[in-house]
Order: sequence, then C-alpha cells, then structure tokens
Amino acid sequence: MSLSAGLPVRLLPLLLLLLLLLWSVAPQTRQPRSHSLRYLFMGASEPDLGLPLFEAMGYVDDQLFVFYNHESRRAEPRAPWILGQTSSQLWLHLSQSLKGWDYMFIVDFWTIMGNYNHSKVTKLGVVPESHILQVILGCEVHEDNSTSGFWRYGYDGQDHLEFCPKTLSWSAAEPGAWATKVEWEEHKIRAKQNKDYLEKDCPEQLKQFLELGRGILRQQVPTLVKVTRHWASTGTSLRCQALNFFPQNITMRWLKDNQPLDAKDVNPETVLPNGDETYQGWLTLAVAPGEETRFTCQVEHPGMDQPLIASWEPVPLLSRAMIIGIISGTTVCVIFFVGILFLILRKRKASGGTMGDYVLTDCE
Repeated sequence: MSLSAGLPVRLLPLLLLLLLLLWSVAPQTRQPRSHSLRYLFMGASEPDLGLPLFEAMGYVDDQLFVFYNHESRRAEPRAPWILGQTSSQLWLHLSQSLKGWDYMFIVDFWTIMGNYNHSKVTKLGVVPESHILQVILGCEVHEDNSTSGFWRYGYDGQDHLEFCPKTLSWSAAEPGAWATKVEWEEHKIRAKQNKDYLEKDCPEQLKQFLELGRGILRQQVPTLVKVTRHWASTGTSLRCQALNFFPQNITMRWLKDNQPLDAKDVNPETVLPNGDETYQGWLTLAVAPGEETRFTCQVEHPGMDQPLIASWEPVPLLSRAMIIGIISGTTVCVIFFVGILFLILRKRKASGGTMGDYVLTDCE
C-alpha cells in the first residue's frame, strides 16, 4: 500500500513540505565555502491531493532563484540578481531545461506507477490512484574546485532511486524500485546525459549564477549563539539558538563535560529561514535539574574562523537580590512621591488654587 493511501488528503501537502525541508538541508554536510545548485521537483498524479502535476524550484546555495509549474509552463525569476537576466541566453537555456524536465518528470511518474501496478479498475476502465513523486538533482562546487552531483527520486514520501554517475547505474532504495532501476539502466543514452549534466553542465551553470549574484551569494554572515533554560511538565531542557546566519549550512552539537553527546540523546537540529536572507537554528537537550552547567553548545559555521562555544549561565543570587531590591525601592519611591503630590494638591485647593506665581483654573 502506498504512503498516500494511509494518510488523510489534507496532510499530504504537509508531508511533502516536510520532505522538501529535509532535502533542503541535506547539503549541510558540504565543506565550508562550497556552493550548490539544486532543483526540487514535485507533483501529484491526481489533482485531488491539492498539488500540481509538476512544480519546480531552483536554488543557488540556499536562495530560491527560479520557480516553474506545469500549468503556466513558464520559468519565473525569484531572486533580485536574476531579474535582469530573463532575456539572456542563460535564462533561455534554463527555461528550456525546465520544460524538458516537466515532460521527463511526468513520463517517469507513469513508469514508476506502472511498475508498482498502482492503478485501479472501475466500470469506466483503468483509473490511476493518487501518488506523489519528488526529485532532487543538482551539483556542488567545493572550495578546491572539485565537483559532485546528486540525482534522487522519492515516491510517496520514501526514498526510491538514486543515480550513480560513476557507474551510470541506479541504486534502488526499496524492493519496489527494482523494476524501474532495470528499465532505466537499459537506456544508456539517458544515463550518459544525466552524467554529463551533473559533471559538466550543472557546475558550469552554477559558476555563471554565482558570477551574476557576486557580492550577494558569496557573502557570509556569522551567527549569534545563546543558550536558554526552559521548564515544562515533561522536565527541564536547554535550548541552543543560532541566530541570523548565512549560508544555511551550520553544525550544532551538545557537549557534556566537554565531550560530545550521542546523537540519540539530542533532539534533531532545526534550521529555518528568517525571511531576510538569513537563517536561524536551534538544538534542544533534556537535562536533569541542577546539571545545566555541565553542558555547552558548540556551533560551527563558514562565517566563523573557529567553533563557537556557548553555555547557559544562571543569574547569581546576589544579582537576584539586587534586582528585587531595586524593584522594591522603586515601588516605595513611587508611592512616596504620589503621596507628597496628593498632599500638595490638597493644600493648594484649600488655599484658593494658588501655588507660588502659578494660578490653576477650573476647566469649564
């Protein structure tokens, strides 16, 4: 049974969004100062899922720069540095590529569904079921100018197939993908075209985009880090927050007594856009009360020359007493001055409304 068959229709767009978010942070393992060009394709076989038949988004590093869907069949610029290039040869080539991927996506979609036998027979004939296909493809250019490519398929929210450029073969992530793997590997010309794109065309296109966005895409904004403590019915936790950084790739880890913790003891790292071309991330950890000071958060980012260490710092008892004293003293002073003002006003009223050289009159 497909994943979509077991989920309410209204949850499928959320499932797709979560999968895309996971894919969008996948390049976080790349070396500092590397750059990536990647395209995310998604679509639903039937419109009742509330998703288009085909939709594409292109990213340079972490910035969306182009959008395309099957209905409009138009590439739309989404970044300031690409707006003035819509009549250039580079943009024309990109638009043609997206139209070609649109056609290829639909053909691949029907091939995968057919190999799964995902259709149902009714009185009207064979009617396809509702399913979702996702594709991520692109390349990275590293600091040493070496390149690497990736081309992966996901079907109904699960990994399906991954292309291996070195062997011109496909790796099946599940038994159901084997039939498609065998069928695609018979098309040697397509495999060679995929390899050429990942190893030649994509890196060259990425370099052109970086040149267009020079000064914007290449800038690096170091992060600000703070650690806070939180109480809940489930216990005490520490939250490490990395704020306002760019690019998106960042590494956050908890240390206990200066030793890294196992990943299973830590909640997964979350990285989300701020909406101003920077990102924020956080990492939480459940701790026993009284042991908070044993933990520190280590953050690594391309914008920093060395890792940053942050920890939660309790407010000293003396400082707490001073704060309470200041608040109490301020309150007493306010009450005192209000009392003095009240007495002055009463005295002034009793003396006929005069006070020195000033005369107060009633409002009519």
